[in-house]
Amino acid sequence: MNDDVQNVDLISPNLAEANRAALSAVFPGVLADGVLDVEALADLLDLPTIGDPTDRERYGLQWAGKREAVRALLEPGHGALVPDLTESIGFETARNVFIEGDNLEVLKLLQKAYNDRVKLIYIDPPYNTGNDFVYNDDFSDGLRSYLEYSGQLDEAGNARSSNRDTGGRRHSRWLSMLYPRLLLARNLLTPDGVLLVSIDDDELPRLRLLLEEVFGEENFATTFIWQKKKKPSFLHSNVGSLTEYIVCMTRNSEETFPFSVDVTTAGKKYPVNNAGNSLGTLTFPPRSVVFSEKTKVYEPQDMSAGNIVTRLLDRLEVVDGRNVDAFRLEGEWRYSQTKLNEILANGEMITISKAPFRPNHVKLGGEVKKMHNLLIPQTYQVQTNEDGTAQVERMLGPNVFSNPKPTGLIKLLVKAITYNDPEAIVLDFFAGSGTTAHAVADLNAEDGGRRISISVNLPEATGAESAAARHGYKTVSSISLARLRKVFTGGDDGLRGLRVFRLEDSCFRRAASMTDELDLTVSTLSRPDASADDIAAEVLLKEGIGLDVPWTRVELAGHEVIISGRVAVVVSFSVDDELVDRAFALGASVVVFMEDAFAGADAVKANAVTNAKNAGIVMKAV
Repeated sequence: MNDDVQNVDLISPNLAEANRAALSAVFPGVLADGVLDVEALADLLDLPTIGDPTDRERYGLQWAGKREAVRALLEPGHGALVPDLTESIGFETARNVFIEGDNLEVLKLLQKAYNDRVKLIYIDPPYNTGNDFVYNDDFSDGLRSYLEYSGQLDEAGNARSSNRDTGGRRHSRWLSMLYPRLLLARNLLTPDGVLLVSIDDDELPRLRLLLEEVFGEENFATTFIWQKKKKPSFLHSNVGSLTEYIVCMTRNSEETFPFSVDVTTAGKKYPVNNAGNSLGTLTFPPRSVVFSEKTKVYEPQDMSAGNIVTRLLDRLEVVDGRNVDAFRLEGEWRYSQTKLNEILANGEMITISKAPFRPNHVKLGGEVKKMHNLLIPQTYQVQTNEDGTAQVERMLGPNVFSNPKPTGLIKLLVKAITYNDPEAIVLDFFAGSGTTAHAVADLNAEDGGRRISISVNLPEATGAESAAARHGYKTVSSISLARLRKVFTGGDDGLRGLRVFRLEDSCFRRAASMTDELDLTVSTLSRPDASADDIAAEVLLKEGIGLDVPWTRVELAGHEVIISGRVAVVVSFSVDDELVDRAFALGASVVVFMEDAFAGADAVKANAVTNAKNAGIVMKAV
């Protein structure tokens, strides 16, 4: 491809490479010729180093297989998330997302689009009780492991349960399964984001240590104690059990707000710029301003109105009602930059309704009463497992899913953590019966919020003789999907829709081969059956466009173009000057063409490169 045309990066971010770059930026010189100078780094940090790396007499969580777990983390993702339009509800505009696939690979694929964007992650992972652990990662190829597991490669890849005593590594295998997933999940959280993990007595001590290793012990918030049953279970030889736990970690404890389900807010608006104040420039950080326009691009311009001066100094792109990048406004400001930063740090909102811009500060006001960590029916009217089971039975049939979490419990936690962010993204990558997404929908209906749910579930076989199978649910993921299809009923509002994706191989050879070299004798597609939707979905996600961002379809002279956010994907295997010009006129800042479309069309390609530069458009190929 011409050097002026960029290639779409089809492989998930290389985390080790990013970590090395970050280390070099902060501590130049500690990496030389690809080798870490530990002593130089220790000197700069004024810390001692350990001697022998095999020395076991030091504090830290160690287990058999930890290095393999790190390799699983660093192995780039090569897969794609393919839309299932049949199972989706209002796909074009739907905001809620359900993904069927191994969550390790899925989390890798979400890194670019959702880094620093998810406010709350709740997961209910396997408790490692001996019969609920089916994740058996092939650390050399997470996607292949998933494909074999889900039966897409051969019939021998059905769900497997690991015996409680297999190889004497029950705890180690469980920790190795969770470790890379938690590290990837942390990257997705906003600076004030929160992770919640359900667990029972068996693995609670190891989970706490693991979470503190991933997040830092200073970011431990609390362990919620939840009364899971109305009557105790006497399976334990010594006591009757009534409770489980939800361990809570923050991305950054200094950025996180108090958890509360008792908030009174008096949302008063105050104009940020008024005539007569001193003229200056304010910088608004990425995603700091709430716009009434959900998708819009503003070029630098004078937006003064009447006697109020406002000038936009930077190109401003709005996606999902938030500014994608930082932007500057010149105007007559009531606030200094320091005061603006303080307002944003307090979780209060800056809103802009329309052009010409006149930012408003929405003061939350009122009182925030901190919740406590004892979740029992007498205090927060918390539901129990019996309630969760009854909910699922009413929706899907009896005995379909064992011990589902009750919707009321998760709704309580989502409310407590997102009360100051009603447009928060909530992720659950151990979706189970689909309780988290259901709880988010219920809370939105209750308080008028516009939170988005993303759910991920493995197609674990339910068993031929199970009650679930008798009801027609062959996999656990089919149970959660059936529930969510009942929750999200469609309509004009995208928050009542559902987008369904399934993990498959990439549509492109370059993703599978991990090289930028192109074989010009064959198509760049590795899946001849790939649809336009498959191709567009993969390109958009790998260009950093979220799975929740609405699509627009345009037909240009018989060729399909799919636009989402700032990116337009021209799904055509032939191209001419007219198609290129019309694609550039769609208003997208990035336009992606199929590499195969330019075969034998060098003049068209050269013209396209020139026209893209002149129009300020980034032209890419895939």
